[in-house]
Amino acid sequence: MTVFLAELIGTMILIIFGAGVVAGVVLKDSKAENSGWIVITIAWGLAVTMGVYAVGNFSGAHLNPAVTLGFAFVGEFAWSEVPVYIAGQLAGAIIGAVIVFFNYLPHWERTKEAESKLGVFATIPAVRRPLSNLVSEIIGTAVLVMGLLFIGANEFTEGLNPLIVGALIIAIGMSLGGTTGYAINPARDLGPRIAHALLPIPGKGSSDWSYAWVPIVGPIFGGIYGAVFYKAMFTGDFSVPFFAMSFVLILVFAGAASVELKKDSVKAKQYNENTIS
Repeated sequence: MTVFLAELIGTMILIIFGAGVVAGVVLKDSKAENSGWIVITIAWGLAVTMGVYAVGNFSGAHLNPAVTLGFAFVGEFAWSEVPVYIAGQLAGAIIGAVIVFFNYLPHWERTKEAESKLGVFATIPAVRRPLSNLVSEIIGTAVLVMGLLFIGANEFTEGLNPLIVGALIIAIGMSLGGTTGYAINPARDLGPRIAHALLPIPGKGSSDWSYAWVPIVGPIFGGIYGAVFYKAMFTGDFSVPFFAMSFVLILVFAGAASVELKKDSVKAKQYNENTIS
């Protein structure tokens, strides 16, 4: 198996289980309807586990451009392999989303909410604040890549690594994912979003391309930063990229906080004015 095919199949499996559980929870008249966030986060963790078990021996099962780029940035992966890996990941994500569409064929027409249908394929923020949403994706993906490097630095009984990686995904989803739906993977969001745009889904509405940059830029920056942070703190490699990205990260965090504080201040002022009047 070539690494392209391995990443394609692994990412396809990831999306079949991951987008599949979301479809089961949100689409009308599914037996899993309204099962909730816990079901979704556990299934996404198992989705990653199955993808890693399937192709880990062939490609290392990155299944995520943010992981591929993060590893390459700190010398853990060859740059020459990056385009092939990312192409396989994106293709697999599209194919996986198409398979989920066919699996739930009768339920698209029964589901009236266009946002629910989009949510099967792509992430939607709970509160739409692009800068704060970007921060959430950066944090989640940085934790993911650091976690993968933590796991790689330890010895486990043969065959247990995929389960530990799956547990990491569950933890990220439960702890950090409630803000944006935790894409933490550009291919996981972009591939199915493309599928949503192309598929003949009844009443599907917009593919929300105005938000699509957040689950691409956030995970890429977060993945690379997670890798350089690990190298700096755990191996003493305080590189120029570490300091440069730390500076940018402080600016982004400060900008997001400033926006939210101003909104809170305006709301408080309006509340006080309404109370007095």
